[in-house]
Amino acid sequence: MTEISNAEFEVLEALWLHYPASATDIIKRLNQHKTWHDKTVKTLLNRLVKKQAINFEKQQRHYIYSPLLERESYTSKESKSLIERMFSGKVAPLVAGFAKHNDLKKEDIEALKSLISDWEKDND
Repeated sequence: MTEISNAEFEVLEALWLHYPASATDIIKRLNQHKTWHDKTVKTLLNRLVKKQAINFEKQQRHYIYSPLLERESYTSKESKSLIERMFSGKVAPLVAGFAKHNDLKKEDIEALKSLISDWEKDND
């Protein structure tokens, strides 16, 4: 899959929230957090169509967009890629880095413990 930029990802996130959606709908969602220009969003939508991350259907004078990528599979792939590139495929140094700098919250630690416990049950 082609790389998706940070700005393209923000547009894709807005689309994942509720789809199918028009460009106007997506722009409204994006503008809840920061100001986006209509032309910028439409350019990013076109890029995502070319990258086959989303598709569109023309309804009268409007384009209605839907994602072709599932959020979970995309974020999983990107997470694995990050861990491969930055940590030689090992998760422990990533978590240790957060722990070392006190960036782990109690809820994060509890979630990690639960994940490890579930993994151990499934992989005995």
